[in-house]
Amino acid sequence: MSSKTYDPIAPHRVAFLGLGVMGFPMAGHLARAGHHVAVYNRTLKKAERWADEYGGRIAATPREAAEGAQIVFACVGNDDDLRSVVLGADGAFAGMAKEAIFFDNTTASAEVARELHAAARERGLHFIDAPVSGGQAGAVNGLLTVMCGGDAEPFARAQPVAMAFGRAVTLIGPSGAGQLAKMVNQIAIVGLVQGLSEGINFGLAAGLDMKLVLAVIGKGAAQSWQMDNRGSTMIDDKFDFGFAVDWMRKDLGLCLDEARRNGAALPVAALVDQFYADIQAMGGNRWDTSSLIRRLRPRQ
Repeated sequence: MSSKTYDPIAPHRVAFLGLGVMGFPMAGHLARAGHHVAVYNRTLKKAERWADEYGGRIAATPREAAEGAQIVFACVGNDDDLRSVVLGADGAFAGMAKEAIFFDNTTASAEVARELHAAARERGLHFIDAPVSGGQAGAVNGLLTVMCGGDAEPFARAQPVAMAFGRAVTLIGPSGAGQLAKMVNQIAIVGLVQGLSEGINFGLAAGLDMKLVLAVIGKGAAQSWQMDNRGSTMIDDKFDFGFAVDWMRKDLGLCLDEARRNGAALPVAALVDQFYADIQAMGGNRWDTSSLIRRLRPRQ
């Protein structure tokens, strides 16, 4: 866990659903910040490991985790996973008290965000779509960027609590706007990674010292987070960390689906999505997204 310092706020009763690569440290930051945390995970063993490290309460169902919680956080896989922990007799909505907030950190569709926002309002609850950017390192260090969609009043209540794992928690607009902003984020990233891959491969083919080149051009207009944090490992052909190709393809699927609805053209994103399919065919499903360069310079 990082050395992050937490803004002093009154302890809240919260729940966290989903203790994966992102959720495990995010829930940990909530506990470290002094909040009373109940956790639910499909695999009990992981919940037990979390409780051994951070304390808190383990719940057998999302409903049980949500009982008594002022805010229920979630970070699960996709739309169907999200519905499964929210709806139904054992879902979080069934256990939440009136005016409680469901703060969803899953990267999902804007469509499911609006669906669950409406379902929450029918029950006297609040739903905020709040996908995150910053990857596993951002989650571990409590420095995620959180893009939110929903109503202003519950957002204002949830924001200071969510700052336990974020460096910026921002309301973008109405329900679904957080998910749409995350799509913009992913569209921008894949273009950057493909451009960086081509640039590095070009420089290596030209016989340049590419670590020196990146150190130089990283001080100019070509600078990016991807260059600063992935350029060196791309040169070294190291990809066993970071944001997995499988996850990015899931996210790009959401982007392309939404683009079909709103009429936006995504020619580069659609092309890079197919490049990531090539990486999957090479066995790189869990490689970091910077592995795009492997298409250009496969390992000998």
